[in-house]
Formats: sequence, structure tokens, C-alpha cells
Amino acid sequence: MYFCTVKKSRIINAFVVLGTILKELSEKKPYTAAVSMLTEEEYAEVNEVIQREFHYNGWFTEDSIRQAFGEIANWLTAEQLNDWTSRYTENTDKKNIAVVMAGNIPLVGFHDFLCVLLSGHQVICKQSSEDARLLPALVKLLLLFEPDLSERIRFSDRKLVDYHAVIATGSNNSMLHFEQYFSHVPHLFRGHRTSVAVLTGNESKEELHALGVDCLTYFGRGCRNVTHLLFPEGFDLNRFFEAIVDLTDVVNNKKYGNNYDYNKAVHLMNLSKFLDNNFLLMKESDQLFSPLSMLHYQYYKSSEELNSFLDAQRSNIQCVVGQDFIPFGQAQCPSLMDYPDGMDTMHFLATC
Repeated sequence: MYFCTVKKSRIINAFVVLGTILKELSEKKPYTAAVSMLTEEEYAEVNEVIQREFHYNGWFTEDSIRQAFGEIANWLTAEQLNDWTSRYTENTDKKNIAVVMAGNIPLVGFHDFLCVLLSGHQVICKQSSEDARLLPALVKLLLLFEPDLSERIRFSDRKLVDYHAVIATGSNNSMLHFEQYFSHVPHLFRGHRTSVAVLTGNESKEELHALGVDCLTYFGRGCRNVTHLLFPEGFDLNRFFEAIVDLTDVVNNKKYGNNYDYNKAVHLMNLSKFLDNNFLLMKESDQLFSPLSMLHYQYYKSSEELNSFLDAQRSNIQCVVGQDFIPFGQAQCPSLMDYPDGMDTMHFLATC
């Protein structure tokens, strides 16, 4: 076992400095005194990682990565980190926690990484091949501000060993492998979920546009992306299409465009009924999950019918967007307390 005692306050301070840097990078700012703890060369090196990542993974555009940096930076303030961690009793039995990370959107495993370190444990990162370069780049920065953390952070590209508990996120098929390999230790497993939007018919054009952002940010690949829309009977779908027309650039991404062309062709060949605005397909269906580049929608007649559907799908829903739920446009802006699948990661780490 590797172990190094680093005070939580020092770790929080290091993450706060990292947050300042990520904010600058998210806003595509040139090197300034705000990040003076980095040299200009170090700052340029991180920018190069951002710009180069698209060549490894065509889903990870520069804009997507900078947006992910910005969302993480919003977490990394002293006030938020101190308030969040103060809610939990620290586990005095320090352990090696293996974190098996997904790779659907940039740095999707960062929250687990943060949880493990701030709970006092050591982290073994098992990254997805789709997102294997961004977190190491951020760790390199973090260690500039708290070098002792090097003994509490390990990356593994081979079979996981020397772990005492596991946090694993993947597809529903991955859950079978997680159970097979990791069920003998304390574990927290997360499968595939998606998000829905509930509309009342009173939404403004701005709210409908923000809903489009909830659907298409990160090309719709995240569990917090909306893939299913619930409309009141009589809702004019043209209002939604008109509100999101300026999001058309999404189809210029080659990977997204290929999905759009494929799904359109399949539905045309099958003579399936669908709607098309030249960059997004919509199909009436009660199925929660939809293919990339397509949204499913259905109409509800009453609040009772709506609530019945949401209750029945609760285990598949990550979040609900709407006027009475998460505000439109905020699906990809979770707080530190918005744990994936509703599983309290920090509580797990305090008791594992």
C-alpha cells in the first residue's frame, strides 16, 4: 500500500489554484498574472493538450474540452470545497480506491477523482481509452501546487491490483464485468442513464433554445444530456425547431454528422415517421434512450400521466429538466452534491 498524509486544507488549496487555471483555459485567455503560479511554457503546454486531443478523439473538440474545464472550475472554490467536505466524516481507515472511468465526455471521471482525494484515500485511475490524456495533464498541474499528492495518485493501464474498494462507471453491459471482477470488495457501480425534459407549453423561445443546449452539448453523449422530451398535448414542435436553429453547427462534426446521416437513412429505409431539421432528428416514441443525433418525444394528457411515466423510468433517469425541475440550459452544470445516479460518492468513501 502507498500512503502519504496530506492535510485536507492543503489539498483544497491546490484544487482552488487548479480551478483558477481551468477557468482561464475555459475562457481561452492568454497567459496572464492570474495564473502566475504557472510559467508561460506550462500554460502553453496545457493549451496544446486541449488542441491536440481532437486528433485522438473526434468527439472531444476544443470547445467541448474548454466547456468541461469551465464546469469543473465552478466547483473548485475554497468556499464550495470546504462546505461540501464538511458535511462528511472523514474515513480514518485510508484505502486504495480504484476508479474505473467512462470516456463519453471530457473529464467525466474528475468528480470521482476529486471525491477520493478529498476523502483522504489514495486513487488508482483506470481511464477509458477515449479520455486518457486530459486528467494526467491536470494532475501534472495539481502536483506543482501539492507535490506530496504524487504518492496518492496512480494511473493504471493494466489489470487493477492492490485496491480495497472500487468506483466504476460504464455501460449497462459493463455492469456485468464490474460484478464479475469487483464485487468481492466494497463497490459503487453506475450504469447507463439519460435525461428528460418536461415542457408545459409556456416556455419562452430562450428556454427552448436552452433546452436545445441541454440536448446537444457534448454532442448528446453525456448521461445528463436530454434525449427524451415530454410535451403537453397540442404542443407545436415547430417552436422547438425554430428556437434551436442556431445550433446547426453540431452537424459539421464528422462523428456527429455520420450518426445523423446513418440514423436518417435507417428511418427512411424503414419508412419510419420522423421529423428532421437537417441537423437533428425527432421521433415520437415512449422509449427513453434515443440514438445520437435523434430525440424521442411523446405527449402527455395530464400531470398524473406525466408523473406516472417519470416514476416508472426513475432508475433510468439521471436528471429532469423543466420549469419545475432543473432550469433549461443547466443540465450539464451539476453541483458538487449532484452525484451521478443519485449515489452519494462521499458517503461511500467515508464508510467503505
